[in-house]
Amino acid sequence: MKLDDLHLSAQAMAPQPISLDVLREKYLKGDESSIEDLYARVARALASVEQPELREEYEARFLQNLHAGAIGAGRIMSAAGTDIQATLINCFVQPVGDCIQGVDDEGFPGIYEALREAAETMRRGGGVGYDFSRIRPKGARVKGTASMASGPCSYINVFDQSCSTVESAGARRGAQMGVLRIDHPDVREFITAKRTPGRWNNFNVSVGVSDAFMQAVVNDAQWELVHRAMPGETLLAAGARQRADGLWVYQTLPARELWDTVMKSAYDFAEPGILFLDNINTDNNLSYCETIAATNPCGEQPLPSYGCCDLGPIILPRFVRNAFGRDGEASFDFAAFEQVVALQVRALDNVLDLTWWPLPQQNEESKSKRRIGVGFTGMGNTLTLLNLRYDSEAGRQMAARIAEAMRDAAYRASVELAQEKGAFPLFDADGYLKPGTFASRLPADLQQAIRQHGIRNSHLLSIAPTGTVSLAFADNASNGIEPAFSWTYTRKKREADGSRSEYQVQDHAWRVWQELGGDPNQLPDSFVNALEMKAADHIGMMQAVQPFVDTAISKTVNVPADYPYEDFKDLYLQAWNARLKGLATYRPNSILGSVLEVTPAPAAAPAPAAAPAPVAAAPAAPIDPMRTVIESRPKGALSAVAEKLEYWTQEGQQTLYLIVSFLPVADGNGKTVDRAVEFFMPVGQSNESQQWITSSMRLLSLAARGGFLERALSDMRKVAWDRGPVRLGTHEREDGVRIPMWHDSEVAAIAFAIQNILALRAKQNEQSEQLSLPLAEQDSSPASEAPPVMAGKKCPECGAHAVIKKDGCEYCTQCGHLGSCG
Repeated sequence: MKLDDLHLSAQAMAPQPISLDVLREKYLKGDESSIEDLYARVARALASVEQPELREEYEARFLQNLHAGAIGAGRIMSAAGTDIQATLINCFVQPVGDCIQGVDDEGFPGIYEALREAAETMRRGGGVGYDFSRIRPKGARVKGTASMASGPCSYINVFDQSCSTVESAGARRGAQMGVLRIDHPDVREFITAKRTPGRWNNFNVSVGVSDAFMQAVVNDAQWELVHRAMPGETLLAAGARQRADGLWVYQTLPARELWDTVMKSAYDFAEPGILFLDNINTDNNLSYCETIAATNPCGEQPLPSYGCCDLGPIILPRFVRNAFGRDGEASFDFAAFEQVVALQVRALDNVLDLTWWPLPQQNEESKSKRRIGVGFTGMGNTLTLLNLRYDSEAGRQMAARIAEAMRDAAYRASVELAQEKGAFPLFDADGYLKPGTFASRLPADLQQAIRQHGIRNSHLLSIAPTGTVSLAFADNASNGIEPAFSWTYTRKKREADGSRSEYQVQDHAWRVWQELGGDPNQLPDSFVNALEMKAADHIGMMQAVQPFVDTAISKTVNVPADYPYEDFKDLYLQAWNARLKGLATYRPNSILGSVLEVTPAPAAAPAPAAAPAPVAAAPAAPIDPMRTVIESRPKGALSAVAEKLEYWTQEGQQTLYLIVSFLPVADGNGKTVDRAVEFFMPVGQSNESQQWITSSMRLLSLAARGGFLERALSDMRKVAWDRGPVRLGTHEREDGVRIPMWHDSEVAAIAFAIQNILALRAKQNEQSEQLSLPLAEQDSSPASEAPPVMAGKKCPECGAHAVIKKDGCEYCTQCGHLGSCG
C-alpha cells in the first residue's frame, strides 16, 4: 500500500484552535504560515545530509512520511532547517564528578564544570539528566580544604537556580532530572527535598534502586548507606566504618523504613520517581561498553554520560481503519505502519549528522553509538478507536502487537542502513547479542542479520511524552503511551494585548466519535480515561509494551486524591516485579492546602452625627467615583471589615488579620457605593519585623485615596521573594470545581486577599464595578471541598503556581495549559 493512499482521519476534520495556536506559538518559523510549510522545511533539512544525488528523492519521501504521521520530537520540528544554532536533540545525560573544578580521579567533570556544560546544553535547547551519586555525602572529609562536605543536595540547589536563569533556544526553560542512588548516605534528604515548596522546581527527581535493595525490602532486611569518600570525625565517632570492598558505611537502617519514605513522598508530592538500574543495565544492548546511572528528564531514555535523545513519534491513530467499526470491522494497518517506521529510522539517523551539538563530548558519544528513539503517540486514542479498553487484556495485547511490529520494522531498517552507511563504530556482535540484552530477544533471522551485517543504531526505540507535538500535529491525540486524561476542557488563553480568550479543547478520539455521528453523551465502553482505571492497569500496559522497547517508557500512573495509601504504597514494588525500568506517579496533593477564610464583619454601628456625608454627586461630565482623589482620611467612624487570612509558606501555616475601612461615595445615579480608603494590619502578629507591614498598609491607603488602588494591588501581585510560593485562596474552573491559588510572595498573597475582600464587598452590595477581579476567584468554600493541586511552577496562562509534570510534560492543573516536555 502506498502511503499517499492512507486514510488519515485527523486530516478529514478541520483543525482545532488548540492545534493552530500551538503550531503558531511553538513551531512555525519565519514566513511559515501552515503545517505544509513546516513539513517542507523539516523534510528538506533531514534530506540535506544525504548524498547529493539522493537528496531530492529523500526530501520527497520524508515529506510524505511526515504527512503520514512520522513526526519529529519538538526540537526537530521547531529548529530543523532554521539558522538557529540550537540542538535538534531534546535531552541529554551529563556526568557530575566528586570535585569542585576540573575532573575527579575517575575522570568525571567537577561540579562547576558540569554546571557550565549543563548551562550550555540548556542554552542550546536541550534538557539534562544527572546522576549526583558520585558527590560525597554531607559530613564527609574534604582533605584539600580540611573541611566537611555539604553533600549533593546542596549542589542540586545550584543546578536548579542555574536552570531558572538560563533561557533555552526557542524561549523555553531546560528540563532537568536529578538521580541519586538508594545507597547514597544523603538519599533521605534527596527523597524528601520536594516537601519544601519551591525547592528544585526545575527538576524531576528519581531514586536509582538496585535489585539488592528491592530484595532487602521484600526480606525486611537491613540496608547500608555507603560512599567511597571517608566520613568526617563526627560520623566516625557515631559508628561509621569501612567495608572490605573499601566503601565507607555511613549508616545502617531497615530497608523498609527507607522504602516507606520513598513511597510517602511519592504519595504526597508526586516525587521521587523510581529507576530500576539493574533492569536498565542488564537489558542494555551496549552493556559491554557502558554503564547507565541516569535518564533524561522524562525517564524514557536511560543514557550514559553525554548520551542523547534523538526522538520521533509515529501518530498511531492515523493507522486505524474503520474507527469504531462504523464502516466495517475496526482494524490497525500494520503494513502501512511498518513502512512508516522504517523510513523514520533513516530520518532520525540523519538528525545525528544534521544537529548542532552543544558540547563536543555529546557529538563524540552520538557518533560512536548512533542512538535514536522511534516511538509513538496516541496509544490510548488508538485503542479507543479500535473499540478496545485501555485497561483490558485485549487492549494490552493490541498495544503489545503494535510495539512488536515497531520493534521489528525499526531493527530491520537499521540493519539495511548499516549495509548502506556502515554500522555504529562501537558495534561488537558478541557483546550486542549476548544473553540478557534486548537484542538477544529479537527474532532469530534478525539476530543473524545483525551478526552478518552489523546495525546502524545501537538503540532504536523510545516511548516519550509527546506534549505539544500531539497538540500541534496529532489533533490532541492522547500523549505517548498514556490513556486520555480528559475528553474535553476549556482552555483560557492570555492574548498579546492582555485580553483573555476561551475555547474548548477536544480529545482526538472524542472528535472522531462525533464526526461519525456518535452521541457525545453516549460514549462507547472503550472511552476510559486515566483516572477511571486502576493503578495496576497503568502498570499492566507498561508491562505489556516494555519487552518490545529497547530503552524505556515515560509513563505516569495517575491516581485520584482519595486513592488509599495502603493501595498506593506497593505501586513501585509492582513495577519492579513487572521488570519495568522505571515509573512515575501523580496524585493530587492536599498537604499544603489552605484557604482564605472570609468571615462577614459584624454589622457596623449607626454612624454618629459627626460622620461625613457621602461625597457629592458627579457633575454632567462622568467621573469615576472609585478614582477621584480623596485628600485625606475622613474623620469619624467608617464601616469596616476584619478578615482573618490563613495561608501557607515553606515555614508552614501563617495567620494574619487585616482591616479594611470603606467610605460610601455617590455613584452619579442617586445611589452610593462603598470605596475602600484605608488598610490596617495590626502589628505583633508574626515574629518578623513589622516595618514592611506598616509601610505597605500606609502606602496602600494612599493609593486607595489617590484613585489608583487597582493598579497598586496589581503591582503588589507581581512582587516575588526567595522563599518559594505562597498558598492562599482558590480559583473556580469553568466546570465549577475550585482549585488552589499560589502566589510569588506573602505580599502578592495579601494583595490577592485584599482583591477578594473588595470583590466580596461589591457583590454583597450588588455593585457591578469595584475592581476588575473575577468573582470566581473568591474563596468561600472550606478546603475539603476544593480538589487539591500539587504546587508547581507559575502558569503563563492562568498565573497559578500549578504547573506540574504530567506524562513528563509541563501541565497546568488549573487551566489545562501544556508547556514544554522533557
